[in-house]
Amino acid sequence: MGKRKGKCAKKNSTTKQSLEPETLVKAPHSFVIHRGQCGKDLIDLAKDFRKIMEPFTASQLKERKKNTIKDFLSVSGYLHVSHMMVFTETEQGSYMRLARLPRGPTLTFKIHNYSLARDVVSSLRKQYVMMKAFQHAPLIVLNSFSGEGMHMKLMATMFQNMFPTINITTVKLKNIRRCVLMNYNPSTKIIDLRHYVIRATPVGLNRGTKKVVQGKIPNLSRCKDMSEFFDKAALLSESEFEDDPGSQVLLPQALATRGAAQGSRSALRLHELGPRIALQLIKVEDGLMDGEVLFHELVEKTEAEKAAIKKKRDAKRKQKEGRKAQQEQNVKRKQREKEELKQKALEGIKKKREVTESQRLMELANAESRGADEANGEADDDAEYYREAVGAEPDTDLFSAPRKRKAGDDSVRGFKKIRLDKKLRKKYDPGQKGGSQNQNKGRPLQNKDGGRKFHRHGDDREDGGRKFHNKKEGGFQNNRDGGRRFNKNQDGRNYQGNKGKGRDKSFNKPKKVFGGKVNKFKSGKQGKKGRK
Repeated sequence: MGKRKGKCAKKNSTTKQSLEPETLVKAPHSFVIHRGQCGKDLIDLAKDFRKIMEPFTASQLKERKKNTIKDFLSVSGYLHVSHMMVFTETEQGSYMRLARLPRGPTLTFKIHNYSLARDVVSSLRKQYVMMKAFQHAPLIVLNSFSGEGMHMKLMATMFQNMFPTINITTVKLKNIRRCVLMNYNPSTKIIDLRHYVIRATPVGLNRGTKKVVQGKIPNLSRCKDMSEFFDKAALLSESEFEDDPGSQVLLPQALATRGAAQGSRSALRLHELGPRIALQLIKVEDGLMDGEVLFHELVEKTEAEKAAIKKKRDAKRKQKEGRKAQQEQNVKRKQREKEELKQKALEGIKKKREVTESQRLMELANAESRGADEANGEADDDAEYYREAVGAEPDTDLFSAPRKRKAGDDSVRGFKKIRLDKKLRKKYDPGQKGGSQNQNKGRPLQNKDGGRKFHRHGDDREDGGRKFHNKKEGGFQNNRDGGRRFNKNQDGRNYQGNKGKGRDKSFNKPKKVFGGKVNKFKSGKQGKKGRK
């Protein structure tokens, strides 16, 4: 199920193909780009050429170094692009390539000289630039393109097809605001390109009347009243006299400018916008920038050379077609093998699932039957032994299988009995010798005389004790009276622990037992103090 369109997508006019008229789709569109290492002026010239081709061009197109001609060609069909102008620069000069998409032909022009639009406009005394004039395509005017040769006809046809055609019966004069003039000089073989804006001014009026008709505010500082402003002939200058009658026309339609009403006589004037370009045709190729050379201005080849070049090109084309066909076959074969492998994998997965499911059921059934047999066998043996020993029938629940405790059962379990090893059993078992229950008021690990003995095999003393002597002046000594004595001869102090009240409690404190293990280290702050 497809995704539903939202309210904004339904109301968006750009998504509705019905709003795009057929004339707009069939109009020639163009790409104007530059390739390779180009100077800043040549890049500006490409931008000015985009202004000439407005509005059917990509004015904000940003090309990158890694972009190729195939990249622009791949999107040309979707955007209805029919022409491409490519500006390049080499050590010999600057060139412009005019190509028809998608299969050619391609015309290569050499740029002898050019002037940018900003330089042209700044050189004029009266600058007239109107942005509304770029909303419609310009009018193309060709002069002296009727020379002999197929390259002349091809060149004229290419220039005419760069701009949309004009239907005389349905054209609106107010939409024709610009004009592109191309003049061919047969002697020098150079094409001069100019770009103008068309302006219509009323004829038969003096300067004051023209200002009022065109909506300008008149300057009445030198006049006493309005009549003097209209009648004063001194305000006219030599440039304000009537134009040449050849430039005057009778307007069949009303124009957007003031004073150019329908049926009125107006004079047509051209204001240059720029740029200015001087071109010369160098080469004509059959394909898209890599086809057979049909015309070359500087190089001439014999018929044998042309035949060899054509033969080599045909062999290259056939080789390319063979590689393409082989690639298509390989792609189809790989897709077929991939589908077969996929089907085999799916069948194997399905078979494996069936086998594993059957095995799991069989193992579960075997385990249940085995557990039931074992429980029944054990119960039968116990019951038979009970009959022989007692001579009566056992109860039904006496030898039944014990109930296993579930994982979620929170019933209280009995604590396990602590098992003591041999050494701990001798110390703490009351029934054994040397246990914890002795006569010294229940104090564990204590000698008869109140002290501790340390025994080592092979080194027993008569008194059963062991002495620890420090070779230094201050030593640690185990005294026979059951106490500990710390002697420190440096300051003359003597510390002695006896059996009486002066003995530290930490020495007589029994050890704690956790889980059947003896805590061999004395705990508590008092025990730590007693060691010092």
